[in-house]
Amino acid sequence: MARQTSGAILCPSCGQLISVNAETCIHCGQRQPGLWGFGPTLRNLLSHYGFTEIFNAFCILLFGISLILTPMTYIFRSFLGPSMPALDLLGMTGAYAMQEGRWWTVVTAIYLHGNLLHIYFNLSAIRQLAPAVEEFFGTARFILIFTVSGILGFVVSNWRGIPATIGASGSLFGLLGALVYYGRDRGGAMGTAIYKQSWQGAVANLLMGFLLPFINNWAHMGGFAGGYLVALLLGYAEKRRENLVMQLLALGAVLLTIISFGFVIWRIVVLKI
Repeated sequence: MARQTSGAILCPSCGQLISVNAETCIHCGQRQPGLWGFGPTLRNLLSHYGFTEIFNAFCILLFGISLILTPMTYIFRSFLGPSMPALDLLGMTGAYAMQEGRWWTVVTAIYLHGNLLHIYFNLSAIRQLAPAVEEFFGTARFILIFTVSGILGFVVSNWRGIPATIGASGSLFGLLGALVYYGRDRGGAMGTAIYKQSWQGAVANLLMGFLLPFINNWAHMGGFAGGYLVALLLGYAEKRRENLVMQLLALGAVLLTIISFGFVIWRIVVLKI
């Protein structure tokens, strides 16, 4: 990561011009606003991260790999869906995975999908919601909302004993939860419209989940709660600027995802499971 050793930057907390080497912002008191020269690069990474595009591409890649690992006869019987052994190999979560101590699956399972319809509807819905959440909250908070929601959804699901589960639906409901908080807290005509639309979308999708088979509503409810809580704790752009702590937490969420898939590779390559 490149380090800026001279020049001026905008303080991530107050937006005022300061030296990149300042130990404390003279305007707001933020300590190490330049993050020892790494702050500008970090902010640039998060601002141009393209998280939604990378997420979609990675999900499609993993879906393709899961199909390669699946017998052809099974694929046609399951409407272009991978087999359970293939999904388990790539990081499917569930009560059974927790019993084996595979904690990282609550992260990796977010990126796995069960068939063509599953991945199509999830990725389409996320592409519709993600731009609004990123605009209202900022890139770092968006990454945290998405990641924490998916993880909490699976934590709740695994706690309730769901044996095996995958998908980005928990993160999707987390985006809805964040929008519900934003609309309710912001108020006004715009806020009220966003609140009603997001709340209605969450309720409608949850009710649909109770009517259709093989839908993990515990993950949906946990994800919604996770998105709402992250939004409540971190605020949104109109109330509070993103600061270095949020950016570092977002970077931590990305690193956690990379490490989690590192465990998947370790099981395949080293343990040959």
